[in-house]
Parts: sequence; structure tokens; C-alpha cells
Amino acid sequence: MPREGPSPERVARLVRAALDEDIGAGDLTTAVTVPEGARARGLLVAKQELVVAGLDIALAAFRALDPAAAWQPEGGDGDRFFPGTVIGAVSGRARALLSAERVALNFLQRLSGIATLTRRFVDAVAGTGARIRDTRKTTPLLRFLEKYAVEVGGGVAHRSGLDAAMLVKDNHVRLVGSVRAATLRAVAGSEGGEVEIEVDDPEQMGEALAAGAGMILLDNFAPDQVRAAVARLAGRVPVEVSGGIRLENVREYAEAGPDYIAVGALTHSAPAVDVSLEVEPA
Repeated sequence: MPREGPSPERVARLVRAALDEDIGAGDLTTAVTVPEGARARGLLVAKQELVVAGLDIALAAFRALDPAAAWQPEGGDGDRFFPGTVIGAVSGRARALLSAERVALNFLQRLSGIATLTRRFVDAVAGTGARIRDTRKTTPLLRFLEKYAVEVGGGVAHRSGLDAAMLVKDNHVRLVGSVRAATLRAVAGSEGGEVEIEVDDPEQMGEALAAGAGMILLDNFAPDQVRAAVARLAGRVPVEVSGGIRLENVREYAEAGPDYIAVGALTHSAPAVDVSLEVEPA
């Protein structure tokens, strides 16, 4: 579990923008069907097994329209819920609950989908020593929330942006000319920070190590190739693997001995989970 959630101020700005997109000049249907003073209670109900993430973001959507909305949780981010169980109840002005419903659910379903998929990968490698790590393959402007959801699911957040750490990839190598040259330049400019080098064949590992790499990323290696590479590196630097990792083969990769397994699918392909808001008069 992450030690703290996303910045409330940053969440508030994002939620406000999402509400403006959805409501526009006003919720036409709710304005003419629901009395202005009506109050309601809504149950957030899991429609499938899931690991919940983003409850504070969903609540922020309701409270953006009704600051006095009350929240009664049945659990918190990181908890597992089963079909038909209540995740929590929100109470407040009926119009506000209905107008915020879709934005609140969109955030909750998306982030819970990421946390749920991450937990499946984490469970699949349990006991191996390998840790599941995310990538920068995220939805534009939602990265801080999606990486939070990965942590909720038990994964490890990698660099939050290009300014967070050095990772020399294949395109850097092509432009510079060799793994050795790219690594030397990165190490010289890192001011003592760790430099991770992506390699796509075993021979490049020696170049990267000799030039000062602090971590090796094995890209698109088969599990037996990972095992051989880990043995060859003999613990001198941490090892990460990426490329072609699926739930069906992640255990095999983990048993090959890497420290980290990067899975882009955690954020670029996680399906949204099914959560509904069931509203009734208060």
C-alpha cells in the first residue's frame, strides 16, 4: 500500500475539470425531474470481484457539488470486494449525487481496474522475490492516479516522468551508436544517480556494466535467457525484465530471478471494473 494518496489539491483540479466536461451548462435531466431540496443516499456496489482504488477521488466528485456530502465506507483502497457487496454509501443533496455519479464512477472503475489487475500479477509471482513494476504507458494527465492505483494493488511505481530517473532505451542507443557510449554519457550526466540501461541481447550487458550502469533492463528476453543473464550478472546490479509479460507467463519470468518485472498492461490495458451507484431517497 502507498503511504499516502494523491495530493487533494491536484485531485480537486482534475475532478473539477471532469465535472465541467460532463455537466457543461447544466444537468438537463436532473434539473427537471428531481426537486431542488430532495436528499438521497447512494450505495456503491461491486458487481464483480475487485480491489478497490480511488475512493477519495470518487468522494471528491460528490463533494465538489455538495461539500456536505457524507461518506460511510465499508472498506478502503486496497481492500477486496466481491459481487453484490457494498463498498460504501454517500448521502447528500440528490441533484448533486446524480450529477456527479458518472465522473465519480469513471474514476473509481478505472483506478480499481488497475489495482485489480496489478493484484493479480502480484499474486502470480508471490514467493519469488520479483516485484511487479509499472511503466509510463499511462493515460495523459492521469498518470499520478494510475500509478497510485498500481501501488494500491501491491505493485511498485517506477519513474513518474522523464525527470525522475535515467533510463537509457534502444532509441537513445541508436542515436548515440552503442550501449557503451550511451551509458557513459548517461553516467557522466547523472550526478551520482542510478542509471538504468535497456539491453536487447546478452552481449550488451557487459558493455553497460563496464560503463557504469546501475541497473540492467532485459527487453524481450525469453525466460531461459533471463535466467542465464541473471546468473551472469551475479547480483552486481538489480535486474528488470520487460516485453511480452502476461499473467499466463509472469510466474515463469519471476522464477528466472529478476528483481523487477515491468508490465505496461497494468495501466494501458487494465479493464475498468463494474461498480454501480444505487440511489434511493434519504
